[in-house]
Amino acid sequence: HPGAGGSRSPGPRALSAGAVRPRHAGRRAAAEDGAAEEQEGCCQLYPGHIPTSPLQKALLAAGSAAMALYDPYRHDMVAVLGETTGCLVLPNLRDKMKHDPEGYRILRERPRIRLSTLDVNRLRGLPDGTLGREYTRFLEDNKVSPDTRMPAKFVDDEELAYVIQRYREVHDLMHTLLGMPTNMLGEVVVKWFEAIQTGLPMCVLGAAFGPVRLNARKLRVLTTELIPWAIQSGRNANCILNIYYERRWEQTVESLREEIGIFSPP
Repeated sequence: HPGAGGSRSPGPRALSAGAVRPRHAGRRAAAEDGAAEEQEGCCQLYPGHIPTSPLQKALLAAGSAAMALYDPYRHDMVAVLGETTGCLVLPNLRDKMKHDPEGYRILRERPRIRLSTLDVNRLRGLPDGTLGREYTRFLEDNKVSPDTRMPAKFVDDEELAYVIQRYREVHDLMHTLLGMPTNMLGEVVVKWFEAIQTGLPMCVLGAAFGPVRLNARKLRVLTTELIPWAIQSGRNANCILNIYYERRWEQTVESLREEIGIFSPP
């Protein structure tokens, strides 16, 4: 009845304008949100992956290079530089791993070198001279941890992201095998070795510009003894990513050097 409730029943236009349209709009908005989330999930190739365009990668590379040169101990900037400039080199490193039995096993099993995966007490109890004992000694003496290695973010391929992650996590093992500390001189020497081994632009940049921070005496030792040895070892050694280090803890550093092809440090 028109006067029973003090209002009239809405007509068809009122229903169309006031009820039907919001429901359609709500469903459309929900569909758009779902599509956006689905697209974002498709673009994210692995946990933590941040999709970037070539221009964004170039900007990130330039900014991280500037910061890394200003402060070589900014490991986060060094990591970003490695990811944004390594796109042409990482497939070659992956192929080297795929064509090597031990490297292929690493690619398939995806081991990680983290405190959560290491039995530090067991490694610390191994005899002096073994890889496990010398690696833990290196970590303790230099007050470093494998957990400081940043996860890959800007590599647009899940398998290649693991390759660069693996490179980062064996970096401290390179210090151990090369007998180099984590000071600037030791880092430059390791970067020369890694530049020859991997060809990563980030390593080449560190090898080329790292020496500018050294004094005259260290620079003389670097250029006359350490760089020639690092280059010779880098050229002679097998691919460092093809060694399943987690299965070599009880092997002596000296025998592993001989197996890989690394000459004894001067």
